[in-house]
Amino acid sequence: MTIATLSEVLRPALKGGYAVAGLVTLGWEDMRAYVMAAEAEGAPVILQAGPSCRAHTPLPVLGAMFRHLADSVSVPVVAHLDHGYTAEECRIAVDSGFTSVMFDGSKHPLQRNIDETAAIAEMAHAAGVSCEGEIGFVGYSGGAASAGTDPEEAARFAREAGVDAMAISVGNVHLQTDHEGGLDEARLRAIEALTDLPLVIHGGSGVPVAQRTALARGSAVCKFNIGTELRMVFGAALRAAVNADPARFDRIAILRETQDPVMAAARQVIRAIGPH
Repeated sequence: MTIATLSEVLRPALKGGYAVAGLVTLGWEDMRAYVMAAEAEGAPVILQAGPSCRAHTPLPVLGAMFRHLADSVSVPVVAHLDHGYTAEECRIAVDSGFTSVMFDGSKHPLQRNIDETAAIAEMAHAAGVSCEGEIGFVGYSGGAASAGTDPEEAARFAREAGVDAMAISVGNVHLQTDHEGGLDEARLRAIEALTDLPLVIHGGSGVPVAQRTALARGSAVCKFNIGTELRMVFGAALRAAVNADPARFDRIAILRETQDPVMAAARQVIRAIGPH
């Protein structure tokens, strides 16, 4: 069993000068490829169940899948709830075997975000589970605009919310399909100077790989969430497999052809930021 909490993988990363990949899962095929990639790289990995994943597969099933995969490898695997929006959702995740929950109160006023996050962190910690919170809103490509994290508010959030990791908004955007959205390092450094918490970058697919590597090696950013670029690899592999033989209909045979490309792409993600 190599199941681990978020704190158990991020604290060594902060000390060791590397970051851990939070890989956004949608189903069995990608999550299996992710743990195989982590095993091949000898690095920890965070399997993340976001809202779209949870809309497709119930949390108890996802928790069992994550734990089963953790049993199959020797590297630490974190079972993480990404963007939990209610205390009830976070509680169900804890009851379902998740080892980490992320409560997203970033759209709320500061005090409400602190209070709600603190209550969930307390619940999680009582169960031996880590908690990630978010301060500053990370927007979406083609959707809601970001609201950058205020360093002083981040410092207060870090002191009062009781979280193990803090997600920040420093120019990162969810669902970007290119690597042209470099981060505001001045804002990041201002936040970093006021807290010793591991920092998290959501929307990591839009961050240039060279900047990911530099920050993993030389900042308090210990977790990059990566989803879109891996989903693009999966989609391209699936499309190629379907188009190669229009008469083929067995989905297991078709989906099998996504594994190697997704695993290779995940290895590149992990290698760029992981232990060195």
